[in-house]
Amino acid sequence: MMKNKTLILGIGAALFLASCTKKEAVDTKTSGADSATTVQPTVADSTAHPTTSAQGDTSENALDWNGTYEATVPCADCPGIKTSLTLNNDKTFSITEEYLERKSKNEDKGTFTWDATGSVITLKGKTANYKYKVGENMLIQLDMDGKEIDGPNKDLYVFKKK
Repeated sequence: MMKNKTLILGIGAALFLASCTKKEAVDTKTSGADSATTVQPTVADSTAHPTTSAQGDTSENALDWNGTYEATVPCADCPGIKTSLTLNNDKTFSITEEYLERKSKNEDKGTFTWDATGSVITLKGKTANYKYKVGENMLIQLDMDGKEIDGPNKDLYVFKKK
């Protein structure tokens, strides 16, 4: 029974894709417009909505998120906190926070977990308890409610991958 449903869905998808291709080809032939102009939107559509991508892609399973990220985040009573965060494939992390113009440096290690959407991680260390939205080669530090930090310094909470 399951094989029949899969077969029917596969045939239906093939027919759907074939019907789209034929229609676009007919439009190109019947249109008096330049063929390069007519073909270009088709290419744009195929890249905007690729048929091969899985619907379940998340930051966790689709991005190369492991590695070291750096930023200098705002500090209430110093010029900033130079932060280096390393995320490992085994869901462990290490973080170093160096307070600028002070002789103060914090280091911590621990584990992190992904939220249900697969796009936000929460660090759990001895002292580190941060949330980050994971993007392509970057992390965005979130407040503890999981919301992006807003205001004039919001760009300072974006960590770039090294």
